[in-house]
Amino acid sequence: MKLSILVDNNTYIDRYFLGEPALSFFIEEGDKRILFDTGYSDVFIKNAEKMRIDLRDLDFVALSHGHVDHTWGLTHLIRLHMEAKTEKMIHNTPTVIGHPLVFESKIFDSVGEIGSILSHEKLNRHFPICLSQGPIWLTDRLVFLGEVKRIFDFEGKDSIGKVVTKLGEVDDFIQDDTALVYKSSEGLVIIVGCAHSGICNIIEYAKEVCKEERIVDIIGGFHLLNPSKEQLEKTVQYIKELKPDNLHACHCTDFHSKAALSTVANIKEVGVGLKLEYL
Repeated sequence: MKLSILVDNNTYIDRYFLGEPALSFFIEEGDKRILFDTGYSDVFIKNAEKMRIDLRDLDFVALSHGHVDHTWGLTHLIRLHMEAKTEKMIHNTPTVIGHPLVFESKIFDSVGEIGSILSHEKLNRHFPICLSQGPIWLTDRLVFLGEVKRIFDFEGKDSIGKVVTKLGEVDDFIQDDTALVYKSSEGLVIIVGCAHSGICNIIEYAKEVCKEERIVDIIGGFHLLNPSKEQLEKTVQYIKELKPDNLHACHCTDFHSKAALSTVANIKEVGVGLKLEYL
């Protein structure tokens, strides 16, 4: 599997890409091409062009959850594909994969809408959509986890704003939060968006779904932004016992948390333009 960072909060020095507080990865696994999240704007498309990655040719768009910094780029992807059709360019229409709640309206009082600005119906006019609460194997070795089991009492417990349901507005515990997992020859590579469901919960569920205990790498946002002392200490202890080969913590992982994790694990630098490969 090959993974390229299209969008992150950070960019590498002397690599002239654009950054934004968002996330988007491009993944190649076998003959499949997957876009994991779309960031906040069209930055992921601009960076992909510089990396010579053609986002007109995709098999899947997998969404980690519905928040603005992971889904608002979808409108720009629609434009890219619509213009390819108009100009009769070679393109491949991807299937969008997500949790059944990923397109629900999410509201935060001081901001307004923080969920997807595209409804299921409007997006479906351009791309086929597959929503699942359970795991979906995109290839023989790459799985979309679906809804993550939350077993730890120190994470994945806080709500962020409200989600609009048929019963009205209720606290949003981001049940749509999920991840991708790749079964490499040496263990699991866990690919996360924001880990609202809890990074340790995600790892445990990944091990359960894939029937594998070894962890090669965890890449993405760990949702450790000003975490409580208890959450950070218990997360660090969990990672210490887990003994992953590497951690590529980025996006919504603050410096304090990275520093704490670096005492027990091999923390790697992450930025737009980074390319990783796993066997």
